[in-house]
Order: sequence, then structure tokens, then C-alpha cells
Amino acid sequence: MKLGYAICGSFCTIPRSLDILRGLCGIGYDVVPIMSFNASGTDTRFGRAEDVRAKVRELCGRDIVDTITAAEPLGPKEPLDAMLICPCTGNTLAKLACGITDTPVTMAVKAHLRSDRPLVIALATNDAMSANLRNIATLLLRKNVYFVPLKQDDPTGKPHSLVADFGLTPAALESAMSGRQLRPLFV
Repeated sequence: MKLGYAICGSFCTIPRSLDILRGLCGIGYDVVPIMSFNASGTDTRFGRAEDVRAKVRELCGRDIVDTITAAEPLGPKEPLDAMLICPCTGNTLAKLACGITDTPVTMAVKAHLRSDRPLVIALATNDAMSANLRNIATLLLRKNVYFVPLKQDDPTGKPHSLVADFGLTPAALESAMSGRQLRPLFV
């Protein structure tokens, strides 16, 4: 199975994302890595961008799609069986809900969805239950868009935050390939 694997700039969750990527590569997925501008080029207290890029290249055994022009063919011209955004930031989620295509990830999603194949979103955002709640609802209503089940990571300290239950990512991907949203959506 050819899987597009997009990484956005939720920097504190990228190590968990790399664990998921390692597992999917380990069970035989042919992974096309895609990175947002921020994930690809921003050094943070959670790590250096080039270290993340090197790890992604090592795991996938291929170059990273990190420009809009390189992402555009990932639809009818170079089809993927499925696409996973892990992690997906609130910023990227909002762009997807509004049809904005200005990053490698949003272009890859646009191109991929033209082929009516599943997109799975592993969300990680501090504003999921405030500014981004309507965007979650918008995408839940869209054909071929699925979410990794979500949970509050810190209900007291970050009452509007939701993060995907990353351990459920492989099951959510499998369910999406069968045209079903993995339930319960909120764990």
C-alpha cells in the first residue's frame, strides 16, 4: 500500500509521529513522506529540523516532498492509496476546511482527495474545542476524510486542546481504508 505521510509543525508530538511512521514502514507500507514548511525547516526546543528530516528519510528510504510543486502530482498523476497527516496542526486543519492550498501538505491533500481516496488526520492542537471546532465538524462531513480518535491531553491546563490518540493511528488508517470512521471519535 502506498501511503502519503504528512508531518506538520506540532513539534511536541513529532517524536510520537516518528514512532508511528517507523511502525507503518515496519509492517510494509510504501511511504511517501511529506512535510510542511514549518516541520521541515524550524528548529525548536523539541529538536532540530534537519534531525527530523534525516530520520524521516532514513525510515522511508526516499526524499521528502517539501515543496508545493513536488506535492501537486500526488493525486491522479502519482496516486496514493491513502494519506495520513500525523501530526496535523490546527492551522493546517483550518486551511483544509477552507480549501486553502499554500503548503506542501495542503497541496498534497488537495491532489490526493481528487482521487476519492481516504485522508486520515491525527490532530494535535490547543484550540480544537474553540477556534477549530467548526473546522473539525466541516471535515467530519467531508467524504473520504477521517480522524484518528481524539482525547484531551490536559483538561485542566489546556481545556480547549485535543490530541489524537496516536496509538490508534494504524487502526484508524485501516478503518478509513474500509470507508469507516474509527469509533469512538473522542476517547
